[in-house]
Amino acid sequence: MTIATSSRAADRRPDVHGSTAPHYRGSGMGRQVLVLSGRSLRALRNPALIIPGLLEPILMLTVFSQVFKSVAQASSFPAGVSYIDYLLPAFLISSAVSSGLKSGVALTTELGNGIIARFHAMPIRSASVLIGRSIADTTLSSVNLLVMLVAGALVFGFDPAGGLLGTAGALLIAVMLSWSLGWVFMAMAGWLRRPEAMQPIGGIVNLVLMFASNAFVPVDSLPGWLRAFASVNPMSHAISAARDLTLDEGGFGSALVPCGLCVALVLVAAPVAVRSFRRAA
Repeated sequence: MTIATSSRAADRRPDVHGSTAPHYRGSGMGRQVLVLSGRSLRALRNPALIIPGLLEPILMLTVFSQVFKSVAQASSFPAGVSYIDYLLPAFLISSAVSSGLKSGVALTTELGNGIIARFHAMPIRSASVLIGRSIADTTLSSVNLLVMLVAGALVFGFDPAGGLLGTAGALLIAVMLSWSLGWVFMAMAGWLRRPEAMQPIGGIVNLVLMFASNAFVPVDSLPGWLRAFASVNPMSHAISAARDLTLDEGGFGSALVPCGLCVALVLVAAPVAVRSFRRAA
């Protein structure tokens, strides 16, 4: 990694205390983000880190598409829609939430293994570390989501009425959600500091939000108390937006609200993540 400065970056002008010791300015923030993003992605060259992440959503899609396939015969199920076309947009959103959690887990791991302490001995901005992590994890999440879509089309017959354009819109919502939740979980990482604390909390949140939503069955099919929760569940609204696009039941305007909320979430979570990261490091 070449973030550390060379002698050319030294500035021997007197500082506020009158010292003429070299002041190392370091590389620019753009260069730092680029290098740190590449570092996070290179760490995934190990197939043992890549293959499980690619296979897990496909295996879950296989199981749930077969176990709940009979749901498509219910009177409350949308007419003329195959169950795989109904289910896959929900799995895009669920996988995006899981990808956001991985950002927090990875950051807590690095806080514990000493690499962040080494960064603090170098002229690296805290924000650069988090932005690099966010870019790398969002890139990996996008690849995982694309693999899921390809597998859905080739293996399970995913062929929604919205076609390629609607599917691209649903993918955009999922990627934006993964990016924004990554910042939320990185903010939590600075507080929790340990992956064994982060993983259970994130897993419980994802599990509750996924099963208490419209992911597997229409909301009208749920019991009254669960229907009330699913109606206000943010995952239900994200799934509905992605599903509307893939099933051609709404224009691209339906993607504006969830994407706008994701941007707003990052604007709130990113400063919190930087502050908690500085305290934890």
